[in-house]
Amino acid sequence: MLHALMEFEFLQNAIFSGLLIGLTAPLLGVFIVVRRQALIADALSHITLAGIAASLLLSKHLTIWQNVNPIYLGMGFSAIGSLFIEQLRKAYKFFEELAIPITLSAGIGLGVVFISLADGFNTDLFSYLFGSVVAISRDDLWTILFVTIAVLIVVVLLYKELFFISFDEEQAIVSGIRSKWIHYIFILMVAIVIAASMQIVGILLVSALMTLPVAASIRIARGFKQTIFLSIMFGELSVIGGLVLAFYLDIAPGGTIVLLAAILLVGTLVWKKQLQSRQI
Repeated sequence: MLHALMEFEFLQNAIFSGLLIGLTAPLLGVFIVVRRQALIADALSHITLAGIAASLLLSKHLTIWQNVNPIYLGMGFSAIGSLFIEQLRKAYKFFEELAIPITLSAGIGLGVVFISLADGFNTDLFSYLFGSVVAISRDDLWTILFVTIAVLIVVVLLYKELFFISFDEEQAIVSGIRSKWIHYIFILMVAIVIAASMQIVGILLVSALMTLPVAASIRIARGFKQTIFLSIMFGELSVIGGLVLAFYLDIAPGGTIVLLAAILLVGTLVWKKQLQSRQI
């Protein structure tokens, strides 16, 4: 593996991109789970799929668009979808959970229409659905690096606000925190990270990378910061382990990463149960 990593650029891109995604996805996933918005990643991933399909459709009909990376339009669609979710949450103040299935349905509808206009699935779109080690270019790596740096800066600067709003939004508003703008900034970060993660994990599985490591860490962590640390650790183990196994076994990396994350979750559940039985 080390020899191949030194020799092939696509493996370098995949490993380094995986390390970055294994950091940002669980990091934001902790706040998502605490807010009880775990399904928001599914909604935004399907909106991102619509953006990817639209970009592939444009490249088929416009010569000038053929050199544009589809991930950029996917990020644009995802960002717009995230703002749409926030507007729906306001419109359905007492039924905020409706914002997610509405956005998810719209994303699926748009994606199906764009895919049909592009004459069905092709190799590029299939790799975005399920993840592909080969599909990650050096430009994708630089994009993911930029997204990671931006997310880390925002989380560090707004950590107290994000923490406060996630646990007690009403009290945060009373304390003078501008929750409206914090919500917008956070949901935009989630949207961009989802779009950046799709080539590693795949659109259909990206939400699992945001929730499974968090679900595992919650069972054994003793505080919020420890939950973040363990979530990132489980995320990194899942991504790197999944990429290595996918390389040797010649299987889809997205599914392998998610299965490893699920195994880690089951392991923490079993370990926690054994600890509780010993204490009894």
